Amino acid sequence: MNLTILGCYAATPRTFTNPTSQVLEIRNRLFLIDCGEGTQVQLRKNKIRFSRINHIFISHLHGDHFFGLVGLVSTFMLLNRTPDLHIYGPKGIKEIINLQLKLSNSCPNYGLFFHELESKESETVFEDDKVIVKTIPLKHRVYTNGFLFQEKLRERKLDLNAVQNYEIDKCYYQKIKNGKDITLDDGRVIENHKLTFDPIPAKSYAFCSDTAYDERIIPYIKEVDVLYHESTFLDSEEVLAGKTMHSTAKEAATIALKANVKQLMLGHYSTRYDSIEYFKEQAETIFQNILLADDGRSFEF
Repeated sequence: MNLTILGCYAATPRTFTNPTSQVLEIRNRLFLIDCGEGTQVQLRKNKIRFSRINHIFISHLHGDHFFGLVGLVSTFMLLNRTPDLHIYGPKGIKEIINLQLKLSNSCPNYGLFFHELESKESETVFEDDKVIVKTIPLKHRVYTNGFLFQEKLRERKLDLNAVQNYEIDKCYYQKIKNGKDITLDDGRVIENHKLTFDPIPAKSYAFCSDTAYDERIIPYIKEVDVLYHESTFLDSEEVLAGKTMHSTAKEAATIALKANVKQLMLGHYSTRYDSIEYFKEQAETIFQNILLADDGRSFEF
């Protein structure tokens, strides 16, 4: 599982910081999460192939999370894209993008599909044979979702020595890898754990963009491998965090601790501070395993 941070700062872009956007690669699937202004430039800088992006997830309709979307959609047209593009986001996103395309006399030369979200409960929005994506209802000034990306459990690994010792025919190998027990010709039942090794543990990533402190998300993110949780403010601006429905670094760490996640990644920093290290320092008073998102930084999990 690989994560590339294209942008992780709040509000407006600057010459050296970018609004929210990131790329998650899991089981050879590439997902673009949020699409703030300048995302396509950041994709180029980080050498991420546009053609691999088939699914885009937008958390909410504040500009620093989706103003780069129509530009990216238009660039795909100029590059003569052919594969379908699926966009998942709040109700209204289809109207916004289609209006921009209509008034600019632009017509996508590829399938452009919108999956508009309205539910205030968690729901599955994408699933294939390797990955499942669910929404995480968040508490913000407008309708907002985070997204939980979960790798499906891989098939079990054959213990070749064991299956050969029991003289099991190769035609049963796939059944064994699927976790089934095997009955031999003499009637003996060989339990699956005697014929296989455990698969690589499935990984999970939770993206929680703009949100006030809200313990209701804990059941959805419990024990995830990596939690990205916004931490717009430090303690000194705790009152402002409450008014704007954002979180402080300590509040993000408290959520991570209560959800027993393995790693917490902080991001969506206010640009009023001269160092993001302050966020880590404050969060570590509550939760130890802290990562700092920063533009252009990649992580492998």
